Order: sequence, then C-alpha cells, then structure tokens
Amino acid sequence: MKLLLHICCAPCSIMCIKKLREDNIDVDGYFYNPNIHPYMEYRARKDTLRNYSEYINLKVIYNDVYGLDEFVKNVSNNIKGRCNYCYTDRLLETAKYAKENGYDAFCTCMLYSIYQDHDKIKEVCEKISKELGIDFYYYDFRPYYKEGQEEARRLKLYMQKYCGCVFSEEERYEKRIERERIKEEIDKEWQKYKKDNNIEDIKESE
Repeated sequence: MKLLLHICCAPCSIMCIKKLREDNIDVDGYFYNPNIHPYMEYRARKDTLRNYSEYINLKVIYNDVYGLDEFVKNVSNNIKGRCNYCYTDRLLETAKYAKENGYDAFCTCMLYSIYQDHDKIKEVCEKISKELGIDFYYYDFRPYYKEGQEEARRLKLYMQKYCGCVFSEEERYEKRIERERIKEEIDKEWQKYKKDNNIEDIKESE
C-alpha cells in the first residue's frame, strides 16, 4: 500500500511512521498546516520535520502555506468550533493530493495526539474519503504517545507547547493564569488559617 500521511509536526510523526513501516506500508509525508501561528512557530515545526525526515529517509511533500489571514477569517464566527474547520481544511488537502498523485490511501498523525479530538478527526477523514473516493487508513496511534515523546526528547527535536493556532496559544496562557490565580487564593487562605490558629513559621536561630 502506498499511503500519504498528513504530518502536523515531527514529534507527532515518529511513532506513526514507525508503526506504518512495521506494517510494510510505503508511506510519504504531507505537510500542510496553515493553522500554525505565529510564523516563527510555523517555521520551527516545518524545519524540524525537514531535518527529521532526512534523518529517517522519509519523503515529505510541503504544501507551504502560512495562512494567518485565511485561517482567522474562516474561524472568526465560531472560534470555539474552530477545530472542525482546521481538521477539514488540512485533511481535505491531504486527501486531494493523495487522490491526484496515485496514493492508495491517506492518514494523519493527528490520530497520535492524546489532546486532539480523536473521534472528530476520524469522522472528518471518513467523510472526506467518501466524498473523494480514496481510502482512509485508520490507525489509533495513541497507545504509543509516551514512547514517541521520549524518542523526540532523545533526538532533541523541537517540541511545541500548544496545538498550533493563535487561539490554542491563548488558551494555554489562560490556563496558566488561572492556575496562578488559584494558587494566590490558596496562599491567602493559608495565611488566614495560620493567623486564626496561631501557627507561626519556624525561624532559623541567629
């Protein structure tokens, strides 16, 4: 089988490629991720994949589109539901390329992530498969998530801290801010509790 694998980043592709090759599948990569912002993040992921793919002798097709304006325009009316558009856009382009260039099937390394909506990705792929008339090769790569992360660290690959879009980056900081706020409230409660119960801190003797 000749398969085109949509790749969002090098770390997520490690175990996908390994498992597909173990199944004797002839796999090529396809990089199309106009959701990734800002530009330096996009460049970091693309260049990391380029270096890694050369290391493992993987052919990768780069549909090199940095599309901030287009992405924001298409999700601005429904930011909370942006992932559906994001999945569909990237996977549709992958499947189209696969169909037009003689591949038997397509897949995506987004099925590796334990943070993505796995069922939605599978649903989108199945729908695209029927629409375009090309097979979707489903594989649940999530059981190999930890192994893949360890290998990425061993190889010292660039590992991103958020999904890719500006909104997911915002959510990352929102969670951090919320954790800090909760910590401050707990500290205040602790100080009040110590005062009410005459608890003093242990001081070092001079």
